[in-house]
Amino acid sequence: MHELSICRAIASSVEDHADGRLVTSVRLQIGHFRQIVPETLSYCWELHTRDTPLQASSLDVDYIPAVIRCHDCDTETTLSQPVIRCGACDSRSATLVSGEEFLIESIELQDKDN
Repeated sequence: MHELSICRAIASSVEDHADGRLVTSVRLQIGHFRQIVPETLSYCWELHTRDTPLQASSLDVDYIPAVIRCHDCDTETTLSQPVIRCGACDSRSATLVSGEEFLIESIELQDKDN
């Protein structure tokens, strides 16, 4: 369950950037090839942030599909399996366009006055 260690790293970075302000939500971009189970990530976030300043925050995840661009016919194919093969010409000569992302896209903060 590497999702728990991922949540620890995210929480640490978020707390550093929040600078004492209340965090209401954390938005992530996670690519298909990162092999993170959404339900497990959400569960681990709740578990790790319980009784911390991040307890009230939500974890919002945008899952990015794995997409390749074929070198032979220049077609983009969204992969449903972890097999890099063009959906148009069946070529294996391709470049990964998306699917390896792992990014804290944004952090929503409440003003210190509220």
